[in-house]
Amino acid sequence: MKILFVGDIVGKPGRAAVRHFVPVLRERFSLDLCIGNSENSAGGAGITGESADELLESLDLLTSGNHTWAKREIGGYLERPGVRQLRPANYPGDAPGRGDAVIEARSGARLGVINLEGRVFMKPLEDPFRTAERLVAQMHADGVRCILVDMHCEATSEKNAMGHFLDGRVSAVLGSHTHIQTADERVLRGGTAFITDVGMCGPWDSVIGLRKESAIERFLTQRPSSFDIAQGDVRLQGAIVEIDEATGRGRSIVRVQEKMPE
Repeated sequence: MKILFVGDIVGKPGRAAVRHFVPVLRERFSLDLCIGNSENSAGGAGITGESADELLESLDLLTSGNHTWAKREIGGYLERPGVRQLRPANYPGDAPGRGDAVIEARSGARLGVINLEGRVFMKPLEDPFRTAERLVAQMHADGVRCILVDMHCEATSEKNAMGHFLDGRVSAVLGSHTHIQTADERVLRGGTAFITDVGMCGPWDSVIGLRKESAIERFLTQRPSSFDIAQGDVRLQGAIVEIDEATGRGRSIVRVQEKMPE
């Protein structure tokens, strides 16, 4: 099984990159499933039903993170039957939506997906490690061998720790949130594919997707400034993971970066 996971999709430019490249990559690499993190898909912060539905024309499932709730209307969307938009599983139990899903490829192979949010430099949520352990055990009990985890957090150490914690129990632990693609992709000793951060889909000539001038002003003045998405030089970043369907072990992981034509 070959899975594409693309990083944080930033606003309209990021959505355009997904729409343009995902069909191309599906064919080029004979991909079975394509997943992306949508938490910045609406105006650069948050998700709307419209932004999620647009992405789901190209992707099979969406994950998210700490910006999930930036748009108030997302709560109702997450409660819709059969919705293919996850929120982090370690939010309190009465939060709308769910944090895990099992999706099926055209071949009939099943993939479990778990969405987690870290706690270092972030919200004091429920323990993502214990949450992961519980959900992985449930999936294994249901006969799901192939499992992908989106570990959405700030600290590289927390992402690395989750990779080693789940090594041998899941197929892949892929980091998101920082919008900066790291160069440490590898298959861990137990057979879990890992990368600290898959990067972002959005404007490259920017500060993590934002207009440079706005971001610099925030650092210089320590005051809020306009939240403007940059334009131009749009790229799609992510990783392709190949999984042995019989064992659930990750076989390989390759970084992906594609540049939109000018």
